[in-house]
Amino acid sequence: MKIRIATTDDLPAMRELMRRAIDELQRDFLSAAEVRASRAVMGLDTQLVADGTYFVATIEDDLAGCGGWSRRATLYGGDHSSDLREPRLLDPRSEAARARAMYTDPGFTRRGVGRAILEASEAAARAAGFGAAELMATLSGEPLYRASGYAQIERTVASVDGIDVPLVRMRKLLA
Repeated sequence: MKIRIATTDDLPAMRELMRRAIDELQRDFLSAAEVRASRAVMGLDTQLVADGTYFVATIEDDLAGCGGWSRRATLYGGDHSSDLREPRLLDPRSEAARARAMYTDPGFTRRGVGRAILEASEAAARAAGFGAAELMATLSGEPLYRASGYAQIERTVASVDGIDVPLVRMRKLLA
């Protein structure tokens, strides 16, 4: 497996990977209606690519996953979820970096892809001076984050057209 910084050339493939991951990997955790609703609050945030804080993982030249971190206050959401945007830069001395938009291609699950991307993101955030990371987990991602040392802050929902999508805000010390 190789991990590298994502580029704008990766955008089409990452969008397709995210679509498959959202639709297929959440089935065991959410109803069909909740999966459809989750598309409104999940997806690609191209600001992460522009900031150079988004990674892709490849296995034998196939895109296996993507994810990253951010020094911006936005906790979750894609380009299309403008109501969730908070572009303010975080203060690494007093605020947690954001682990963001972690997706594994359904054909590459259970191979350490998500963990490798998460570890690369945490290392980069730590190098930028952050002592902690926070994220908003889907129910399908929660087991990985727990196994990686994240603890629940709160359980919440994102309401989309009257459908509540369950989410878990989590935090980890990076020191």
